[in-house]
Amino acid sequence: MIRKKSHDGVGYSVVDLHGVSHILAAAVPVSGHTTTEQTHDALGTIQDVIDNEGAAGRIVSQSVFYRDPADHDLIRGLIRDFYGEAMPATTFICQPPCCQNHVSIEALGVGRVGQPFEIHRYGEKCVVARHAGVTWYHCGPVTPRPSAASVYDRSYSTFERLGRMLRSKGARFENVIRTWLYQGNIVGMEEVIGEDEAPCQRQRYQELNRARCDFYRGVTFTRQWTPPAYRGAIYPASTGIGSDNGDLVASCIAVDGTPGAFAITPLENPQQTSAFDYGECYGPKSPKFARAMAVAGAEAATIFISGTASITHSETQWPRDVARQTHQTLDNIAALISERNLARHSLPRMAATLEDLACVRVYIKRQEDYEAVRAVCEARLGELPAVYAKADVCRDDLLVEVEGMAFVRRHE
Repeated sequence: MIRKKSHDGVGYSVVDLHGVSHILAAAVPVSGHTTTEQTHDALGTIQDVIDNEGAAGRIVSQSVFYRDPADHDLIRGLIRDFYGEAMPATTFICQPPCCQNHVSIEALGVGRVGQPFEIHRYGEKCVVARHAGVTWYHCGPVTPRPSAASVYDRSYSTFERLGRMLRSKGARFENVIRTWLYQGNIVGMEEVIGEDEAPCQRQRYQELNRARCDFYRGVTFTRQWTPPAYRGAIYPASTGIGSDNGDLVASCIAVDGTPGAFAITPLENPQQTSAFDYGECYGPKSPKFARAMAVAGAEAATIFISGTASITHSETQWPRDVARQTHQTLDNIAALISERNLARHSLPRMAATLEDLACVRVYIKRQEDYEAVRAVCEARLGELPAVYAKADVCRDDLLVEVEGMAFVRRHE
């Protein structure tokens, strides 16, 4: 179902699903020394892969990881010039690529196989793609309202702006199935007014979670597409991870379509406490996200896997051993997408393993751990498009976090 290949600074996967070819590619520059040279090299590599797989001009979204905050405007300008009117929805993420380059790029393209589809572009902020009876909204990057001061206010205003963007394109926040939240200084502290009206110090990620919890209150996510038998809480899959730009950058994927044509099911991990059920020791408001979201048709499903770390139940495992943390993280993903767990979530006769991952992003807290983490990932995941970026994880004792996408067909 998934055809994968890695060579010369690029890894890509091709998945033919519901009559449409999905191409996921990740490029690391192999030539050039300056930011400009390396950006052109990565863009050209991505474009060659997409073109060769029959999706010329059909890149719908991309994420750009860059090292130096001062390079943001330069890279943004280079990418705008490269794509022109065919600009994908593009999120710029200030996280240094672990390979020591200035930039690396991950992209998603769609190609025609047997189904008609259409693409509507609204600059780098949003691309809307319709195919196989589903409308996909790729949105980002969204940043806080300039006048917002505190982490809570800036986070809440970011969700408000994301909601307004979706409404302007005919969708609602209830349609969101996947979010990415890149928070500057995520484990840093900020002075806030506590519940007892007294000043206190609180982690910035906890304040982001408090704003997310308040904004999500009353939002009924994807209920019209969720199987009637599902009775649990419904929240989007999500990654909340650190960045070096000092502020919050958010992006998302939302879907729409005829109820009954597909189903959307949140997945929880039998080895982990649901994030939204975490105790108060992890913050005044628990993180509101699902461990994964599955978008399933009659014969196949796409699974969006949230940022996953070395946690069982709700406790960190192997706090000082990065290799074991990486193994535990991959074990958690394997359990999450296993046949037993999918059946438990009303997705019978679907079985996914780590081999069904089509792409991953690997966030590593310490640069010196890169080779150890990559060795574990390559040994267990094989060839697939992967981005390795240096970033703070939301707990001080977590050294690595992995997210990804999996594709699986229903078997007889």
